[in-house]
Amino acid sequence: MRQAGRYLPEYREVRASVDGFLDLCFTPELAVEVTLQPIRRFGMDGAILFSDILVVPHALGQAVAFEEGCGPVLEPIGSAAELGRLSMTEFHDRLAPVYETVRRLAEALPAETTLIGFAGAPWTLAAYMVEGGSSRDFAAVKGWAYSNPESFGRLIDLLVDATASYLVRQIEAGAEAVQIFDSWIGVLPEPALRRWGLEPTREVVRRVKAASPRTPVILFPRGAGVLYADYAAECGADGLSLDTTVPVGWAAEAVQPRCVPQGNLDPVALAVGGPALRQEAERILGTFGRGGPFVFNLGHGVLPQTPPEHVAELASLIQGWKS
Repeated sequence: MRQAGRYLPEYREVRASVDGFLDLCFTPELAVEVTLQPIRRFGMDGAILFSDILVVPHALGQAVAFEEGCGPVLEPIGSAAELGRLSMTEFHDRLAPVYETVRRLAEALPAETTLIGFAGAPWTLAAYMVEGGSSRDFAAVKGWAYSNPESFGRLIDLLVDATASYLVRQIEAGAEAVQIFDSWIGVLPEPALRRWGLEPTREVVRRVKAASPRTPVILFPRGAGVLYADYAAECGADGLSLDTTVPVGWAAEAVQPRCVPQGNLDPVALAVGGPALRQEAERILGTFGRGGPFVFNLGHGVLPQTPPEHVAELASLIQGWKS
């Protein structure tokens, strides 16, 4: 969950050396460096490829930029007619620097450190592509999905194709596991969540597994609530990342018997550190530790104000618990 980033001074130094965020994502030597930085500091068991989910819309031909203090800004796509701006024709050529980063990381990482690739889920990518960035209410993308499900479905189908092929290429380049982030699926009610979230994600997993049956796939349907259990039962994934709001005891009963849970420390507890951090970490370790395999992680990304010393303390606590 966002291992590299603004909380690390060495990351900020590298980030300052390029003009734009996408320049960092598409420069393999720099993307490798920032991927390795938290591994060097903390000895994590897994290294998460440094990139961004919005490289997929960019590779499909949509204009994508990252503005300081604003976040991602995309040229919105709001109708079936505008889908013609998107194409898979140059998709993998535009993503070639990402695949090169994966290849270099596969060679550079310690043998005991798993390399994790990732992509955004179709719904979350569609949300950014239609809204033109982040949103409070996601009225534009939900409005299109509700009012014209047939044409919206064509966008989702394109994103299923793009996401699955992108993940398979990452695996071919050296990724040992992949994660699919559906950061905004929690804005949908159950019927729409199943249609635009669970079902397209299940198809992405099916295609990845068809190409690489032994590669673990992890899902993160943030905000799915009790439907996390449906994702665990129906999607064919090996792991399920839990957001901070998911009760650990419930997940141990509803998720852990079906697939490996991953989570779900509050990033604010990590930022605060001290007794709050230790208490929450030990609660998660103790609960999941009774039910079988699990992956300790955060419930979302590391906050920029997090002292690196707190991350080191957490890593040490988990490694001591494992031993």
